[in-house]
Amino acid sequence: MAESIQEIKQKLQAADYEKLPALFHYYEQDTRNGVIQAIESAKKRLASYEKELERIKKLQTYENKYASCSYICGIDEVGRGPLAGPVVAGAVILPKNCDILYINDSKKLSEKKREELYDVIMDKAVAVGIGYSAPERIDEINILQATYEAMREAISKLDPQPDLLLNDAVTIPQVSISQVPIIKGDAKSISIGAASIVAKVTRDRLMQEYDSVFPEYGFASNKGYGTQEHIEALKKYGACPIHRRSFITHFIA
Repeated sequence: MAESIQEIKQKLQAADYEKLPALFHYYEQDTRNGVIQAIESAKKRLASYEKELERIKKLQTYENKYASCSYICGIDEVGRGPLAGPVVAGAVILPKNCDILYINDSKKLSEKKREELYDVIMDKAVAVGIGYSAPERIDEINILQATYEAMREAISKLDPQPDLLLNDAVTIPQVSISQVPIIKGDAKSISIGAASIVAKVTRDRLMQEYDSVFPEYGFASNKGYGTQEHIEALKKYGACPIHRRSFITHFIA
């Protein structure tokens, strides 16, 4: 008995990408519209997958360039611009020839995709370090120096320690490890992209926790950034303990 269209659809949907070409060949003589449409849909899915494989291969250009290094670490930060909350730095050492798909600059990913990738990165990474710089520290030493401090903390938590750092744009002072600053590195290096995702998810979760403590400011949605809602709340209620005093002088006395 011939397979039903639904059975063929299910088989195509469940098949590994490597097995799809053989299935296309097997069913290419089936002239039923439902089968033809299912094959076309699966071909688009395969093409999208192959395109992503190529993109990830390009994202490993810097990692391949410095492949003689045992442990390459990507560094990125999140939260330099908000009016409230810490700046968070992520440091990630991925395994050689890492095959995690869809890693990108965290700002280019949906919240759902970031959360999914965070779990995969935490599971597959050789090492992950997170560094924080609190609002009062940002006020004390300025946001740039606080960011460097968070990055140094993130690096210090790595085990093993890296022998090369790939940084998103900056050169971190007071670090003895070799560094390669890369402009827009979170979209050019898989290691920096992974670090940006880890830092972003970590900080977003923290701001959601702060929202339950200080619900007036909408931290769960604005993550501490200066949205109109946040600024209006700031003017109405004044600053809370996680506001950066040096950032809010335009809004409150």
